[in-house]
Order: sequence, then structure tokens, then C-alpha cells
Amino acid sequence: MAKINHVTKKTENPFLNLYELDRESKTGKKGKYYVASRAKDESKLKLNTKKNQPDGVIIYSLYGEKQDKVVLVRQYRYSIDDYIYEFPAGLVEENEDYKVAAIREMKEETGLEFRPMKVHPAYEKPAFTSIGMSDESCSAVFGISTGHVSQEYLEDTEEIEVVLADREEVKRILKEEHVAIMCSYMLMHFLHDQEPFEFLKEL
Repeated sequence: MAKINHVTKKTENPFLNLYELDRESKTGKKGKYYVASRAKDESKLKLNTKKNQPDGVIIYSLYGEKQDKVVLVRQYRYSIDDYIYEFPAGLVEENEDYKVAAIREMKEETGLEFRPMKVHPAYEKPAFTSIGMSDESCSAVFGISTGHVSQEYLEDTEEIEVVLADREEVKRILKEEHVAIMCSYMLMHFLHDQEPFEFLKEL
């Protein structure tokens, strides 16, 4: 099995940092590996804590009396210098329950009120978002949103358009637009499930 001999923090940023790993392969070959992390210092890296606490939440929410629309955001991202369709999402603050974070983030990004559902814990277990280069993990939170869309709570750095997409719009988005990978997979469920949240039936 490969191993890590030493970790060095290479940057000092408030939300994301780069760590250099002195690593050794299973055959003993030494080299460098780089990991981006939300961790503030080396001790809080998941490779050290061995605990997978969610750094953020991704919110899968339906909308409307018939729950026939899904709440999406069309957001500008610097990494591609373009807009991409995503689920509302955000970081979990220290000592904050991730479902509380989901309610807060939905309000901030869309103006909508979000009511989380109770689901099997396996469906909300933190999952890694890009394990080849980051230890970031997020919990998915499922529920229903109500109210009216508003940009009142957006930060200056956020360029977000809220989209309440029905199935026809979702088909168009999947065919024609940039879509975040988890959002893409979940939209496929939205298109094909006969009942809202059918895929959440207990394991």
C-alpha cells in the first residue's frame, strides 16, 4: 500500500488551500502529490483525521404543488469563465448541522424556504466531490422548497440565476448546457422517476 511521509501546506487562503504530500508508492518509489482542501491546517486534513465530515451541502429540492419542478441555479464560475447549471449548494460552518446549512444556503442563493426530508442516512452520507485532487466532501440534502425567488440575499461575488425547471427544461439543459456532474445524475432521476423522490425509497 502507498504511504504519505510528510505533508506541507503551500498556501494561506480562507476557503481552499493546497497541500504538498511527500508520498511513497506501493513499490517504494518516492514523489510529490498535491491535494486541495478546505482544511485550515495539516492536522484537519481528512488523511490525518480519518473522519469524513461534510465540508458542504448540495441541495436537491423540488418545487410546486405537484413537485414537478426542480430548483437549479445557473451560476458563473471562474474555473471555466462561463455559466454552469448546479443545485443550490454551500459550505457547512464549523459546528453547524448540515441540514441547517442547507436551509440557510437555499435562502441565501434563491430566496426560497427549504424543508428537508427525512431519508435513509446512506443517502445523506458525505461523498467526495473530486477525490483525485481534493478531500472535499458534501452531503446531499433532499426536500421541498416554497415561496418566491429573490436575489436579495446574494453576496456581491455571486452571479446566480435561479431556475425552476420542469422536465422539458431539464431535457434542454442536459442536452445544451454545462452541468455539474452530481446535478446531471440527479436530473436523470428527475426525468425518469414516476413519483417525486422515487429513488429515495429505503435501501
